[in-house]
Amino acid sequence: MPEETIKKRIARAKAKIVAAGVPFRLPSNANVVERLDEVLTVIYLVFNEGYVATSGSSPVRRDLAQDAEWLAMLVVRLMPDEPEALAVLALIRLHLARWPSRIDSADRLVLLEHQDRASWDRRRIEDATGLIERAAALRRPGRYQLEAMIAALHCEATSWDQTDWPQILALYDVLAAIDRSPVVRLNRAVAVAHVHGPVAALTEVERLSDVLSAYHLWHATRASLLTMLGRDEDAGRANATALELTRNDAERSLIEERLAR
Repeated sequence: MPEETIKKRIARAKAKIVAAGVPFRLPSNANVVERLDEVLTVIYLVFNEGYVATSGSSPVRRDLAQDAEWLAMLVVRLMPDEPEALAVLALIRLHLARWPSRIDSADRLVLLEHQDRASWDRRRIEDATGLIERAAALRRPGRYQLEAMIAALHCEATSWDQTDWPQILALYDVLAAIDRSPVVRLNRAVAVAHVHGPVAALTEVERLSDVLSAYHLWHATRASLLTMLGRDEDAGRANATALELTRNDAERSLIEERLAR
């Protein structure tokens, strides 16, 4: 929605709260649980915007990422026995652990496979792993726990080649069964490529064309798979479409580098 539309909605909501005399207080326990999923979704969306900004000259926004971590910590403090809250905090910390190696000296994004793992924050990784273990002990699995486990496997691998792709794919299989998001299925396809090859992965990606044709990472993922298959002309067209749909300057630079090869 346009930013001005959201501003007007917030202003109307504030006016309604004042007029009704609604006090500022924590809701009852029942209402907290009922609202938890939406709150965690918003927190993680805030983090994602900080992790890779959707537009602008800055590829990342550390302020938003750190705000999201702080908010997740508040939720965990309020609800220490909610496994999904623990998992969101773990997930954010795992991504923040890799922050120092994500951007090079020229403000360009560095893909996971090329990152300097020696610069990763091992303390954050250990903290996040402990949170995942706490969440798992509660025996109430959820999508954020699965995503955190996947992120942890990436962080625990000593190199890109040592990544446990079969285990990651197994976790994506479970995640896709409870969360039919097309983006989850797209991410799963990347794991499929590493386990079963690019042909199988491309088949999975093509099935998402109707719902993700306006999403730049669908085209970028498709381009990578086409390149693996030696279909360079098709890959070039897919990269060109991804470039048209991308507003983040750092992501644009990555795609432009692909097109220049």
